[in-house]
Amino acid sequence: MRKRVVVTGLGCISPLGHSPEETWQALMAGKSGVGPITHFDASQHKTKFAAEVKDFNAAERFGPREARRMDRVSQFALASALQALESSGLDLSAENRDRIGVLIGSGIGGIGTLLEQVEVFRTRGPERVSPFLIPMMIADASAGMIAIHLGLRGPNLAVSTACATGSNAIGEAAEMIRRGSADVMLAGASEAAIVDVAMAGLNVMTAMSTRNENPQAASRPFDLQRDGFVMGEGAAVLLLESLEHALARQANILAEVSGYGTSDDAYHISAPAENGAGAALCMQLALQDAALQPTEIGYINAHGTSTPLNDKSETAAIKTVFGEWAYRLAVSSTKSMTGHLLGASGALEAMICVQVLTQGILPPTINYEYPDPDCDLDYVPNTPRPAQPQHVMSNSFGFGGHNATLIFSRY
Repeated sequence: MRKRVVVTGLGCISPLGHSPEETWQALMAGKSGVGPITHFDASQHKTKFAAEVKDFNAAERFGPREARRMDRVSQFALASALQALESSGLDLSAENRDRIGVLIGSGIGGIGTLLEQVEVFRTRGPERVSPFLIPMMIADASAGMIAIHLGLRGPNLAVSTACATGSNAIGEAAEMIRRGSADVMLAGASEAAIVDVAMAGLNVMTAMSTRNENPQAASRPFDLQRDGFVMGEGAAVLLLESLEHALARQANILAEVSGYGTSDDAYHISAPAENGAGAALCMQLALQDAALQPTEIGYINAHGTSTPLNDKSETAAIKTVFGEWAYRLAVSSTKSMTGHLLGASGALEAMICVQVLTQGILPPTINYEYPDPDCDLDYVPNTPRPAQPQHVMSNSFGFGGHNATLIFSRY
């Protein structure tokens, strides 16, 4: 009999705040984390704004020496993992660290370090490249750093499925606990890709909004006038454990991971299938895994990127899966406030889904002004809404056609 998996700890560094509490308060206030880019000179770029993490000082958190040996992506991940561990009340000194694992993903990894050292290579030669380049840039660095910092010897790995990474990381970590490979997993994702080359690459794909005159209104999922997503950065980590482990230590259980589905569109490297077939399959698999009927889902945190194609195809997929119930479902996109954290988005949105269950309020889709005939569901426009859903769903879809859906339930 497979084990039940519960959430007992949360941590995040987001464009809205340096903790789950700060992030939640900003979501409830309908606050946008978007502003002019400060990480580099964006004057020559089509898009000059992003949802940056503000005032994050890694040297203060970890010490200057340790901070210098981590890319920003790992700094975010470690800070989030430490929060999740602290909030869970798990005492590592009394635990078997061979049974505690880490699964932290990233869509891009340490691209900031890579670009910095490419410049060093070009201007100063190969002998001046940092010996920390490779360990800082690889996508599994965050998982490794967390394990080293905390002395966790259990399963340790990374996944990378573009913008589905965070949801896949949590889903796969839950599966490891279900099959008995670990008792506890720190699971989530991190991203720190607000760098000039990445922004240029996404701009030439026409994937990002260019609403430079009003950046805070640029991320407008499901709105008729949406013109692309807004780049974000940050990390989120959930502490997952088997139900029996949580009960044995009398942990405060926040929610249960009741369903997980994953699929691929097998259609196009960067565009979703028009009818949302892969996304629909993914949601159906998650419902099947949770042994739930569509009518039992009370809220969906949509992938909702604010791109013309994604929002239309996701809406179509929701209708395919939920039928008439789709029109009675609350669906919102918190990317309207956080921006799109790429690989970390699913992890942050999973955290938000857990908060929906514990707080009894649905976060809104801000900047929703002009209804789109192709997107005609209830997107919780502009204002939070009290609700007491028993089961909530979180969708993540990424380049390569990767799809991942999580379902969280009240415990």
